[in-house]
Formats: sequence, structure tokens, C-alpha cells
Amino acid sequence: MKAICFYLILVNLIGLFLFGRDKHLAKIHAFRIPERTLFLVALSGGSAGCLAGMYLFRHKTKHPRFVLGMPAILLVQLAIGLLFLQKRIFC
Repeated sequence: MKAICFYLILVNLIGLFLFGRDKHLAKIHAFRIPERTLFLVALSGGSAGCLAGMYLFRHKTKHPRFVLGMPAILLVQLAIGLLFLQKRIFC
């Protein structure tokens, strides 16, 4: 259980960092982080961090793919997490 919590904290911090980094790179017109990478981090459990990074850094908030996709990924992950907790799979 501790390993899962550590993993989720880490992947969410990575998602937050990547959105901040991509915003910085966009401002200086440098090579950007691919959108696919941002979504892969979200799909791997970092959707909350990615969503927080989107609005904290005001990045990708005008792209429907992100505005709809990130919350949808988060909702699915929360539903799966609740299902696991209900079935006591972690215990």
C-alpha cells in the first residue's frame, strides 16, 4: 500500500512538473514536450497532477482535448480506485 501511495505521489508530481516545464518551453519558443507524453503521464496515474498543472500554469486550457480529457482520465482513475478500495484488493 505504501508503494502505491509513493508511486501516485511521484507520478503526480512529474505531471505537475511537465506542465510547468512545457509552459516555460512554449514561452521561450523551444522544443516542447509532446502532448502524447503529457497524456501518458496522466494515464499512468498522474492525472490529478496534470490537471493541477494545467490550471496552475494556465497551460493547454484552451485545448478541448486537454480540458475534457484530463478530467475524464481522473474520473475513471478515481472510479477504479474506489472499486479497489470497496473490494479491499489492497488489504
